[in-house]
Amino acid sequence: MVAKWVKFQVIEPEKQDWLRGYNAAQQYRDQEGDLDVPYEHQEGAYPLGRWLSDQRRAFRAGTMSGKRADELEELGMTWDTADTAFAENLAAARAYHAKAGTLAAPRHATALDKPVGQWLTNLRRPGGLGKEPERAARRAEQLAAIDPDWNPRVLGWTVDWQRHYVGLGALLKAGARLDEIVPGMTHRGNDIGRWLARQTRDWARLNPEQQHRLGKAGMKPAARAQKTSARTSVKAAGVGEGSDPFTRGITALQQYIQREEKTMVGRQHVEDLPDGTSVRLGVWLSNHKSRRDRLSDQQLAQLADLGLAWAQQPQQGGEA
Repeated sequence: MVAKWVKFQVIEPEKQDWLRGYNAAQQYRDQEGDLDVPYEHQEGAYPLGRWLSDQRRAFRAGTMSGKRADELEELGMTWDTADTAFAENLAAARAYHAKAGTLAAPRHATALDKPVGQWLTNLRRPGGLGKEPERAARRAEQLAAIDPDWNPRVLGWTVDWQRHYVGLGALLKAGARLDEIVPGMTHRGNDIGRWLARQTRDWARLNPEQQHRLGKAGMKPAARAQKTSARTSVKAAGVGEGSDPFTRGITALQQYIQREEKTMVGRQHVEDLPDGTSVRLGVWLSNHKSRRDRLSDQQLAQLADLGLAWAQQPQQGGEA
């Protein structure tokens, strides 16, 4: 009697649930031709993506019978646990994009209880998509299907710039006029107005694609930016030629922030530039911070625009 009770109350329901999952997997395979099922996918009302993830865990733990493993393999099941984890994070990325309209997530961002911001940051690093070229290409395609600009670094700008650009588009779509977007107007906590003012002022420092995108939104460079060459702008900032230490330091800092997405630099850090030279970036920053009162307003503005709080100009009636 005990054996029958166990069979009907425990074994049989578990078997029936497994058969429901298997039938849903078979139906998906017959329709799509494979079992490349997104983690959040439901086949009808059945959570097929989650079920397949559970089967991979059982296979990895050795608790799945050989018969069940064979039956799933006949359907085209792959047991790669790395792809399983990627699929789960990809579902979180979709959820984040549905709310934010972008995958340019800050590091602390979460979705579906997963640290999607840190995960995306890791993927953008060299080799972050995996060492196998085919797998890396497939993952890049999956991310691009959610957001073509998921990795703005390859386009020549930072994740922070992309996040503000998407915020600008959201404000315009909501009915705001470009001249109404002034410092203090925010989107998802980002000051789009202040960012917009910087783009107008520093138009000549943007790459052609950035200028094209902002131009489509109705932006135009400030008059002085149209009349002043890049070389003259550098001299106006009091930094001389491109080989000037301050200019090289700014270039190294921009490169570091674009790669690491942070402004904190270790004292001993050395940044290698594309021309083969190096900048002792940690020392350079420390020296300029200690000599803040000897920097020009233009130099301080360049440093402040890169996010260095100590370089912020004091507001009238306030503190630095």
